[in-house]
Amino acid sequence: MRLLIDTDPGIDDALALLLALGAPGVRVEAVTTVAGNVDLDLATSNALRILAVAAPESPPRVARGAPRPLRRPLVTAAHVHGDDGLGGLHGRREADGRPRYPAFAVPLEMQDAPDLILEMARARGRDLTVVALGPLTNLALALEREPAALAGVGRVVVMGGAVAVPGNVTAAAEFNFYVDPEAAAHVLSAGLSLDLVPLDVTRQVVLREADLGAAGSAPVAAFVRDLTRHAFAAADADDGGIALHDPLAVGVALDPSLVSWEALAVQVECQGRLTRGLSLADRRARRPRPNCRVAMAVDAARFLRLFRERVCPTSSSSAR
Repeated sequence: MRLLIDTDPGIDDALALLLALGAPGVRVEAVTTVAGNVDLDLATSNALRILAVAAPESPPRVARGAPRPLRRPLVTAAHVHGDDGLGGLHGRREADGRPRYPAFAVPLEMQDAPDLILEMARARGRDLTVVALGPLTNLALALEREPAALAGVGRVVVMGGAVAVPGNVTAAAEFNFYVDPEAAAHVLSAGLSLDLVPLDVTRQVVLREADLGAAGSAPVAAFVRDLTRHAFAAADADDGGIALHDPLAVGVALDPSLVSWEALAVQVECQGRLTRGLSLADRRARRPRPNCRVAMAVDAARFLRLFRERVCPTSSSSAR
């Protein structure tokens, strides 16, 4: 399986990237960054730090993308992910003063993220799965430049939206769609082979600190513990768990049977003062033609086992 991951790391983006990079039989061909959880410079720096920890044998190509939404000022989520997006890891140092998590020494692509997305789409076609974990600005720009290329990929898996549950930024909207609703609307109306993984299912997969208690001292395990410390402290779940929003999107890209699907016509509200970014699924008896598949239920226990086995394997046996 060949993946291109478009991301705005982000604590849960980092966990999602580790899941993808640790999956057998999967090649992450490219990582593209977009402003969202943090600004573009931090998102790109964070992606490189995550790659340094994962140390893949075949490093993906990395390209910087859109520094702002299509038509709006950028809204970030430092209150969730910390000022650096990784819960303060930029400032962590070893006893000798060296950065604990330096950036990966891979050169950035000269072309921007939308052009790299298009290049990969043309080269890989149906063999490529695009996984979008942040605002959809890069995908919307790619569609504006060459819509037929992106339409030719096998799947586009989007973490975004809230169909039958409240949003997580406003009562109406999930964060990625709220940040750039125009981009989300464009992507959903483009006729892609699109799978939507909304808050309806991502809120059901919750990682608890006890799940990491038996993790070993390997670099990835240590990184996950350091990375999630901020998230667990800021968690709003009753038991202190953190929802694995972006990791579930990667999990669904790897194994679509983790969720049950409903074909729906989904539109994104761009104009409403109170409903900016709302994802409206038409669920009437006489529905319009669907534009995506929406994940509506998830086998949370199976996904959490998969996540623990791939990202913090030494904890999996004790957590079962």
